[in-house]
Amino acid sequence: MSIIVQDMHEVDQVIAHRLASGVPLIGQVSRYIIAAGGKRLRPALLLLTCGALGYRGEQRFNLAAVVEFIHTATLLHDDVVDASAMRRGNATANETFGNPASVLVGDFLYSRAFQMMVDAQNMRVMQVLADATNVIAEGEVMQLMNMHNAALDETGYLQVIRSKTAKLFEASARVGAILAAASPEMEEACAEYGQALGTAFQVIDDVLDYTGTADVMGKSLGDDLREGKTTLPLIAAMQRGTASQKEIIKTAIESGGLSMLDQVVEIVKATGALDVARQAAMLEAQRAIAAASRLPPGPHAECLIQLAAQLLERQS
Repeated sequence: MSIIVQDMHEVDQVIAHRLASGVPLIGQVSRYIIAAGGKRLRPALLLLTCGALGYRGEQRFNLAAVVEFIHTATLLHDDVVDASAMRRGNATANETFGNPASVLVGDFLYSRAFQMMVDAQNMRVMQVLADATNVIAEGEVMQLMNMHNAALDETGYLQVIRSKTAKLFEASARVGAILAAASPEMEEACAEYGQALGTAFQVIDDVLDYTGTADVMGKSLGDDLREGKTTLPLIAAMQRGTASQKEIIKTAIESGGLSMLDQVVEIVKATGALDVARQAAMLEAQRAIAAASRLPPGPHAECLIQLAAQLLERQS
């Protein structure tokens, strides 16, 4: 995404400036998780949408930093809830600084993001980002309620990931369109792109939990199973497997832990469940490409199309 390298540098400057706090631990924890890297897909999505629709104002940097802060806050809280020890190849913030610091700094990032939203002086932007933050929280609670629930079906799974993951992708793209004062039709095309891209991203992430390597992925393999998460590869494997295979996966989900990981991975691969999940991700990526194709042609729109196409090749 070389087309937005300079823009992303400007966003990094905003992030560094807005992390400033008179409380040293806040800056320490915030910088720790943000410096760990990550793909910065959500701010990139906002910047690319702005570029495609011709908006060049300074608010694109401020609001790209806002969506990164919201995302980072969710990561801090997620890792506490999931008791995760590794993210992006490093120890998680909760592993390093403890759960209380992670939760409270996550709260700081949420509130700082809302302070920054006010700077935009745009009620539509505030509405979209406030609604998205609320839906993400609902998605987190839905996921918590579905822990160790082997009866979760694909519809329920998609409802969770469209709330928990795809909603901020959708909001990032929509905010870019709002800043550009785009038509309602163009705004909806951007939002659809973001939702489809975010959904495909999460499905592939769930596939990698059974096919990746910890070194490449930057997180522990089998984390989803350990936490009792019923993801699409497991749902597809239970639908396609024998009665005994289904029972093994059901028991693994309900009990959590990794004692049955090897058996589950073998069943997931043998039943073709990974192909089912990849096909679902491909359909979402194709939906994203179709939506991006409705944007004005140019290098930014082309980058959005390439981003969706390359998503299916990701290994981390």
